[in-house]
Amino acid sequence: MNAELSLWVEVPVAILLVLSSLFALIGATGLLRMKDYFQRMHPPALASTLGAWSVALASIIYFSALKSAPVLHAWLIPILLAITVPVTTLLLARAALFRKRMAGDDVPAEVSSRSMESGN
Repeated sequence: MNAELSLWVEVPVAILLVLSSLFALIGATGLLRMKDYFQRMHPPALASTLGAWSVALASIIYFSALKSAPVLHAWLIPILLAITVPVTTLLLARAALFRKRMAGDDVPAEVSSRSMESGN
């Protein structure tokens, strides 16, 4: 399939793909520079989410121009990522916090339902 696309399509697609790679690089740099596991969770999660949205938007623009019709199924990937990444991050953070508590490290106290009801 040898299709010629307009420069008005190729430039935004190329910019979005380069932007996506920059987000991945920023996330990897943040992962290396942070000292603690809890600090390391945040930069890659944000960067990968923004990168996925950039790639999805580039894909939508490219294939919509190629087929001359809206192609929206590429939005499924970032939507599913937006749903699953926070849940996974929360579970990983809770597991790491539990391991730190079991090891006897100094971590914030566990919040129980009784302390929340009494306002403490």
